[in-house]
Amino acid sequence: MTVKNYYVHLKHPHTTERKWIFPVAMGFMVSLYLLVSTTLTSPDGTTLLPLHRYYLSSAAATSIFVESKFKPIPVSNLPPPPRLAYLISGSAGNGKMLRRTLEALYHPNNHYVVHLDAESSAEERLDLYKYVNTHSVFRVFKNVRMITKANLVTYRGPTMVANSLHAAAILLKEGGHWDWFINLSASDYPLVTQDDLLHTFSILPRDLNFIEHTSDIGWKESQRAKPVIIDPGLYMTEKSDVFWITQRRSVPTKFKLFTGALWNYWFCFAYYGSQPVCFLCAKCYLLSLNELRA
Repeated sequence: MTVKNYYVHLKHPHTTERKWIFPVAMGFMVSLYLLVSTTLTSPDGTTLLPLHRYYLSSAAATSIFVESKFKPIPVSNLPPPPRLAYLISGSAGNGKMLRRTLEALYHPNNHYVVHLDAESSAEERLDLYKYVNTHSVFRVFKNVRMITKANLVTYRGPTMVANSLHAAAILLKEGGHWDWFINLSASDYPLVTQDDLLHTFSILPRDLNFIEHTSDIGWKESQRAKPVIIDPGLYMTEKSDVFWITQRRSVPTKFKLFTGALWNYWFCFAYYGSQPVCFLCAKCYLLSLNELRA
C-alpha cells in the first residue's frame, strides 16, 4: 500500500465497508412491493398484482400414477363359504405325518378331529395332544379336537365305521355347524388349497349330497356289498387284519344301494332322530357301502 492510498483510507474509513448496504436495501424494497401488491385489492375486488397458479387437471394428475390404471375388483355375490369337517386318522408312527396333513388342510373356517389309534404308543398320542392344545393358531380358532380315548381301528372293517361315527358325534356336539364330512388318513395330502375348495363349494346347496346318480354300483357290489367279514378289532385288544368269510350275502331287495359321501344332514338324522332305527340305519349304511370319503 502506498502512502497516498494509506491517507485516503484514513480519510474515508467506512466507504468500502458500506458497499453491501445498497443491494440489501434494494432487495428489501422489491420484496416489500411484491408483498403489498399481492395483498391489496382494487375496488373491483381483484388483486393489484395477480399471481397465476397452474394446476394439473384431475384426469392428468391421476394418469401419472400407476394405481389409477388398476380396475377395482367387484364385490363377489357368492354366498358365504361352507364349513368342512375333517377326520384325520393315523396309526403307530404316523404322528408327524398326521401333523403335516393337518397343517396342509387347515383353514379357520373348517373343523378338524384327529385320532391316533390304540396301536400307537401313549407317548406318541401325548405328543399329538400337546401339539393340538399348544398350537397358537388352533388355540385362537378352537376348531381342532383330538379323540383322546384311542380306538382300536381296522381300516377295512366296522371299527373304522365306528371311529368315523365317534368323530362325527364330537363334531356335532362341540364343533358347531358344518356342512360336509371328509374322512382322511395321515398319509393323504391335498391337491388344492382350502381357499380354492371352499370357493368352489360356495355355489352348492348346503343340503346337497354327493350321491351317484344310479344304483348300478358296478364293482362295488361284489367287492363291498356282498362280502362278509369279521373285524378282530371288535373283540381283541391287538389289531389284526379282518377275516374274510367264504360265504357271501345277497344284495338287498327291499331297497337299492347308492354310494355317496357323508354330509351334515345325514349325521344329524342318525344322532338326533327320534327313532332308534336312525342310528342303526346310519351304521348299516356306512358298513354296507364302506364309502367313507367325500
